[in-house]
Amino acid sequence: MEFQRTAQLNVPFAEAVTRTREALGAHGFGILTEIDMQATLLAKRGTQIEPYVILGACNPALAEGALAADPRIGVLLPCSVVVRATGPDQSEVHVFDPDLFPAVTGNEALNSRDDSA
Repeated sequence: MEFQRTAQLNVPFAEAVTRTREALGAHGFGILTEIDMQATLLAKRGTQIEPYVILGACNPALAEGALAADPRIGVLLPCSVVVRATGPDQSEVHVFDPDLFPAVTGNEALNSRDDSA
C-alpha cells in the first residue's frame, strides 16, 4: 500500500529543498521544524546517507479544521515533508497521502476530497 505521494525533481538537493519550501508557502504552509537526517545519523550513529531532510509543515487553517473534526489528529501534525537526494541532480519529495487520513483515523470527516464539485 502506498502511503505517500512522491514528486521527482531533476534538480540538486539544495534546490529541491528551496523549491519545496516555496511551494509549501504558496499553499499556506509554514515550516515549524526541520530535521537534517544526514547530519543526525552521522553524529549519532556514524552512518552516512544521502542528503535527507524532514520538514514539519503546517497550514493553520487545515490544522484547525482537522482538529475540529478529530482532536486526535494532532499525532499526525505537523505534516512531514521529506526531501531527499537520489542522485547528483536528482531529488524526490515525499508527503503523506492526505486521502489516507480517514482510513488511518476511522473518521470520514477528515476526507480531503471535496465530492460536492
